[in-house]
Amino acid sequence: MPKSIITVDLKKSGREQSPLPHNRWHPDIPPVASVKPGDEFRIETLDWTGGQIKNDDSANDIRDCDLTPCHHLFGPIDVQGAEPGDMLVVDVLDIGPHRGNEWGYTGIFTTQNGGGFLTDIFEGPRKAIWDFHGIYATSRHIPGVRFAGVTHPGLIGTAPSHNLLAQWNRRERALIATDPDRVPPLALPPLETNCILGGLQGEALQQAAREAARTIPPREHGGNCDIKNISRGSRIYFPVYVKGAKLSMGDYHFSQGDGEITFCG
Repeated sequence: MPKSIITVDLKKSGREQSPLPHNRWHPDIPPVASVKPGDEFRIETLDWTGGQIKNDDSANDIRDCDLTPCHHLFGPIDVQGAEPGDMLVVDVLDIGPHRGNEWGYTGIFTTQNGGGFLTDIFEGPRKAIWDFHGIYATSRHIPGVRFAGVTHPGLIGTAPSHNLLAQWNRRERALIATDPDRVPPLALPPLETNCILGGLQGEALQQAAREAARTIPPREHGGNCDIKNISRGSRIYFPVYVKGAKLSMGDYHFSQGDGEITFCG
């Protein structure tokens, strides 16, 4: 039986969880759990927004969703013996919803708040709630549709080193500078507003928040890959940049095509 090393309270927001999640990448975020190579373990997560989206018939929560605290990631997990230069092998044994909370949503966000590839078709925000029945999903908002999902983590990766983090920030600031007025922007620089960095506190938190990387893109360490086939039975290889690897994950999808065209599936 896999041991549960991280649990969440679905009645609480991301900032109210214990231990705290993190919504930026930074090497100094302390681990919240430790495993040995070969251990089987289970973790629980919130959705990527930290519980901002509700199971109702209004898209106002999509319209008003605050994206500055996204994505909520759970970890880091210290892998005993992992050292920079190693390769971390992660086997995905099973994925599923919280028992008694078997639902998800599709959200279409406006260009001004996240965007996506469907904003030319839908002028405003849209939301569809999906109820899960084992591997199948149905929606009261899209009658007559039933499909089998391929559940996977949108985000999973190891912590960057300080050098790699600095490289990311230089690279992404240069990209932003090519079209600084674009909406939505080409990349997101570090942002202290609503920055959650797990157990970091005080001056260490303030310093890290000024340089911690946003979670939107995939990078060398993994990150926001959104690859639908990273599901049950997958084996993933991650480079290790810091002692203990510091593996984190979140943003789980019941089902989603590669590319996440709605911005939120």
